[in-house]
Amino acid sequence: MSKKLQRSSNKMVAGVCAGIAEYLGLDVTLVRVLYVLISIFSAGFPGLLIYIILWFVMPDYYEVL
Repeated sequence: MSKKLQRSSNKMVAGVCAGIAEYLGLDVTLVRVLYVLISIFSAGFPGLLIYIILWFVMPDYYEVL
């Protein structure tokens, strides 16, 4: 069975960071902290824009089942 990049049911906002963490096999908290740090150091807007794009592009956990 191959891994698929999808939003997770472990959601704080939309499940994007949790989905990326599950796909890469990393801790969810680590991915969320890295996302916040990258967003802050890149002036915030690009990180927010990427998150919103991924929110709409990544399939939801329940759509894949």
